[in-house]
Amino acid sequence: MIAVDHSDFSSAYWISSTVCGGPRTTPPAPYFRTTFNLPTPVRQAVLHITALGLYECEINSALVGDLVFAPGWTDFSKRVYYQTYDVTGLLVVGENVIGVILGEGWYSGHIAHNDRQSYGERPQLLARLGITVEDGSTVSIHSDETWKTSTGPILENDLIMGEAYDARRELGAWSSSGYDDASWQPVLLAPDPKIAIERSPGPGVRRHEILPGALLKSETNSAWNPKTLIYDFGQNLTGRVRFTLRGKRGTNLKIRHAEVLDKEENLFTENLQNARATDHYTVNGDGAETWEPRFTFHGFRYAEIAWFSEPADVAIEKIEAVVLHSDMPQTGRFECSHPLLNQLEHNILWSQKSNFLEVPTDCPQRDERLGWTGDAQAFIRAAAFHMDVNGFFRKWLMDMRDAQTQDGAIPGFIPFPKSFGLPGDGGPAWADAVFICPWTIYRHHGDLEILRDHYDCMAGYMEYLAKNKVKDFFRPHPDLDDWGGFGDWLAIDGSGKLEGGTAKDLIGTAHYANNAGIMTRTAVLLGKESDAAKYRKLRENIVEAFQNRFITPHGLLAGGTQTAYVLALHFGLVPEAARAVAVRELVRNIERNGMHLSTGFVGTPYLLHVLEAAGHVETAYKLLEQETFPSWLFPVKNGATTIWERWDGWTQEKGFQGSFNHCAYGAVGDWMVSTVAGLELDPITPGYKKIVFKPRPGGTLTWAAASLKTGHGKAGIRWELMENELRLDLAVPEGSTAVLSLPQEWTTGKTSFEAGKHRVVASK
Repeated sequence: MIAVDHSDFSSAYWISSTVCGGPRTTPPAPYFRTTFNLPTPVRQAVLHITALGLYECEINSALVGDLVFAPGWTDFSKRVYYQTYDVTGLLVVGENVIGVILGEGWYSGHIAHNDRQSYGERPQLLARLGITVEDGSTVSIHSDETWKTSTGPILENDLIMGEAYDARRELGAWSSSGYDDASWQPVLLAPDPKIAIERSPGPGVRRHEILPGALLKSETNSAWNPKTLIYDFGQNLTGRVRFTLRGKRGTNLKIRHAEVLDKEENLFTENLQNARATDHYTVNGDGAETWEPRFTFHGFRYAEIAWFSEPADVAIEKIEAVVLHSDMPQTGRFECSHPLLNQLEHNILWSQKSNFLEVPTDCPQRDERLGWTGDAQAFIRAAAFHMDVNGFFRKWLMDMRDAQTQDGAIPGFIPFPKSFGLPGDGGPAWADAVFICPWTIYRHHGDLEILRDHYDCMAGYMEYLAKNKVKDFFRPHPDLDDWGGFGDWLAIDGSGKLEGGTAKDLIGTAHYANNAGIMTRTAVLLGKESDAAKYRKLRENIVEAFQNRFITPHGLLAGGTQTAYVLALHFGLVPEAARAVAVRELVRNIERNGMHLSTGFVGTPYLLHVLEAAGHVETAYKLLEQETFPSWLFPVKNGATTIWERWDGWTQEKGFQGSFNHCAYGAVGDWMVSTVAGLELDPITPGYKKIVFKPRPGGTLTWAAASLKTGHGKAGIRWELMENELRLDLAVPEGSTAVLSLPQEWTTGKTSFEAGKHRVVASK
């Protein structure tokens, strides 16, 4: 039974309008308003508001708050979050007006490629304004049948398809006193959805960078073709276009979006699949007009604006891209002497910004944008360094608990809308985000609460695996599961399969062992000793079964793929006596591939860590600095400003394919910080209370640096090679200690440090 918090909405009702779209048709956005009188000045006023859908609220024509896409995306069949605003300064003596616009959002708009209305037919509003006036008495204004509704200039809105706005239909001062709303209609009272209504545990979406557009191309065609302008914003991003223009009344502008341009410098939109990603604006004609959509976003670098009219009829005076993502302050920075690696770092950060909007999505541009668990767990360590994702993942892990099935399965993407049917198991590496994500957030922030909150969910999934996917300690056992999961997604190991050539039961059993290890450590931290003993023994049994099935007595891995060796070595599944052979075979595989990787989503996050741990730092650097396909720097050399979904997102032979803004392969940022620069978590003490500085200079680099805003202050390291010296500058925050670990060839007189700044010189 869900605990429902109605304390702030006890007198409020869910309200909606009669406007309703269909499975593939989007209706106009409904506007709502109510008026009330205050005879005396206000001491305090607090607005609690939420929606099934999206809301934007005004009081006396002033915008309330700066959130975008509030109240966010949850499983609306189970819970919705509300926001609270202090609006004391917006109220006046006399007549006051609350006005709200509702958007379709994730509630009734398109989600991925499915039809609209995944959760409900139309958006709904719930609001309560609590007021304390000068004499101490209170007034409550709440959503009910006295409110009125109408439609206005927003003719359609959809997060994936786009927004249409007719400025000729603007309603004037509709949220101000004295407005004539005689033509407005009564609202509908909607049934109580009987779901949890709670304060949001995570950050909302806000506007961030504003990027100016540069006119790249201008064409004026015949009367049968439009005037067309193409703008370049210089960065692949998630957001929308804002422009100021003057034009002839009634002229309709069509705004399309794309990540890349084709050979003729036109928008390449094939990778958008069924996402229109198109906005429309109809000119009012009354001087300068500025417009930015309210209830949509796009993934793009380029925008095309076209209209059927004489060119002189529209003059665009200013155009810019508004970057949108969940409000997560940047915490970490990395830079080095290699310009292409610095651009790679830039691309990693911008892919995180682009894909961390409400949930950790796979991509922001096409008709998908789902919270894929596999992408999230692959990237989370790099994500936790670059930005403060603590609240963001706390919210998403609540979504995960809502999405978990009664028998304990974890779906492949979260939230899991009911329009997708019954949720099933996301499979190895994907569903294992249930362990990897909370454990990583705990390691970075040191707060046991996230493990305590999530423990039952983790344990429930372990029980699900034992009952439904595991036999003789193998997961997934072919007797129980013909599918086996997504495999090593988008690996290029010669198998010709999207899921790569690494055996799915090897991937699954390796992660099963890792899951048991995380459960053991979590149970110990939470004082659950009997559970810890159970999971410790389970891991021992899984390791033994893994070795018997997948490792030969000589240390060779079944299938021989890079990912097979990486998982077995990283998760501690190879017998000590056979590790040298396994490492040798991994390095040989890389060498046979011309010093190229061949791993997919599953193996890539751990590849360089495994090479480093085995003493092959230079091999790791050769992979990191590799510039030819496939490699991290191949996209950089070809103009990427974010991380591509596929190693072959573009090649001379194949052209464009897939998404050009994914996070998964940006996992390499973790190794760049922890090893190239050398700023690492202590393996035992969480939350950077103890810092490990472990720089491993290599490759062509002559210097590298990383800094991080921890919960105790700023930690940082910068190293530089100077002939036979290695000079290091270290910053240890208050409340933390640090140790310095250098390669064997370098020696220094001091290796332990207290808070403060330190200069260290090491020599060979």
